[in-house]
Amino acid sequence: MLLTITQYGDPTLRVKCAPANLSDETLVTLADNMLETMYAAEGIGLAAPQVGQSIQLIVIDLPDEEGEETENALVNGVLKPIRDIMPLRFVNPKLEPYGKPCPFYEGCLSISGIRANVMRPERLKATLTLLDGCALALDCGGLLARCIQHEADHLNGVLFTDRVSSAAKITLQKRLKRLALENAR
Repeated sequence: MLLTITQYGDPTLRVKCAPANLSDETLVTLADNMLETMYAAEGIGLAAPQVGQSIQLIVIDLPDEEGEETENALVNGVLKPIRDIMPLRFVNPKLEPYGKPCPFYEGCLSISGIRANVMRPERLKATLTLLDGCALALDCGGLLARCIQHEADHLNGVLFTDRVSSAAKITLQKRLKRLALENAR
């Protein structure tokens, strides 16, 4: 079932989310609906607050780009292609970003039409609790590391526009204000 994606200006996007309870039988259905919604919006990640739910739940599915070398990650200590673990559906992530900060042009399904460079650490160690209760220890870089960090920010009420440079914030200010007014209607 397609869900409505919460847009910039909605207070739900600024709430620090409660931990998800794996015994909640609605989590799997919510995650499935979030994936369907994300695919329909042509996104690669979606956090529960983006569909109006203030819980720590994230879905990610990175595309397998033709002609590009497959990205790998250490998954529970074993080097694997990231496509082998997609789609990811997890709760209550614990993240340890590391490495030098790198810029990347980010966008967000909740902030339509706006993209900006964001500096984030290039690598990530993460413990992700999958919906079956199993823990996934992940050490990755590239798009997967960036996407997990971006989506986990949503769980803490942080948007990618909060992480842009001061100059970019000034540039984006009017557009964000206009988006917030449009979405308040």
